[in-house]
This record gives sequence, structure tokens and C-alpha cells, in this order.
Amino acid sequence: MKLFITGIGTDVGKTVAAAIVTEALQADYWKPVQAGDLDNSDTHKIKKYISNSKTVFHPNSYALNTPASPHLAAALDDVIIELDGVKEPKTKNNLVIEGAGGLLVPLNDTDTIADLIKPDYKVIIVTRHYLGSINHTLLTLEALQHRGIQPAGIIFNGNENKPTEDIILKKTNAPVLGRIADEPYFDKNVIAEYADAFRDNLLKLA
Repeated sequence: MKLFITGIGTDVGKTVAAAIVTEALQADYWKPVQAGDLDNSDTHKIKKYISNSKTVFHPNSYALNTPASPHLAAALDDVIIELDGVKEPKTKNNLVIEGAGGLLVPLNDTDTIADLIKPDYKVIIVTRHYLGSINHTLLTLEALQHRGIQPAGIIFNGNENKPTEDIILKKTNAPVLGRIADEPYFDKNVIAEYADAFRDNLLKLA
């Protein structure tokens, strides 16, 4: 099973969600494109959160120096991101793939993060409540459906906001895979607790 984690934007909790999913399934982890923070990348962060010994962390296809949209970060590094250059790692394990920002973040003049999604990927959307998040969530779901991709489920990040969640679910019928509360901190123990809570729903996706 290959699970692609995307968000409705930046800073919505994709990496924490990816850590939970990775730990729950003892899956491998891969971030195809990392822009900036190369000494404390999303892969580094996931490693700090994971307790199991089965997960393999696969290298980025593109590791760019500037924390910016990948197309800009690549240009500053005098690199052009090409889809053919994004090589999915070979593994017999489940694989968690983490996107960068939202679906339509540009990789180059023509391709976006959404173009990294292959037909056999199951897409999980991470959403966080803020003014405008309903619009961003529904646009993300619509963008997927426009490409013929049925989302595997939604992870709500943050404390419950029932009116927001109700309207999103009524309009999309997307399954809820779990909720991540506004925790004071995340460490291996907290991630493991969420992994236990999410596991059954994630296994149903197989």
C-alpha cells in the first residue's frame, strides 16, 4: 500500500500526520521533494518521531536549499525538477509519501505536486481549522476529483470544530481517518499513541 499525504496548504500538520501513519503501519517513508531546512528536514523530523525498527527512510529525489516553492528553490539551486527525476523507492513494505505544501504547489513551469501522485497511490488529506480552511479543503478535494482521484480519507488536525467538519463531510463524503488534537508537544510516545488510535482505519484502506 502506498499512501500519499497532502495538505490543504503549508503548516497544517502534514509531517506529524505522516509520522503517525508511518508508525501505525511501520511503513517506509519518502519525501520526494524537500525545499529548505536540509539539516532538519521532514525526514529528520519523522526519524525523531518513529519508534519501530522496520521503517526505512528513503532519500529525497530533490533536496533543495531554499525554503520556498520547489520551482523557485530549484531555480535558485540552478536545478530543474523533472518528473522523470522523481524515482519512487523500491520496497516490499507499505510506503508513506509526503508531498510539499498543497496539491498545486509548482515543481516547474508545468508540473505540480499533484503530478507526483500515481494511480496506485491512496491520497490522504490533512486539514487544519482556520478562517478559510473550508474553502481550501473543498478546493483540494475538487482538484483531486478533477484528476480522477478519489481521496482515501481526511485527517483533521487540531481541536474539534464540528460545524466546519460537518459541512466538509456533507459536501465530500470523504471518510475520516482520525483527529490530531492541539498537543503541547509531539514525541515518540505521543506519536505512538496516535498510531495505535489510527491503525484500524488505515488498515481498512488496504
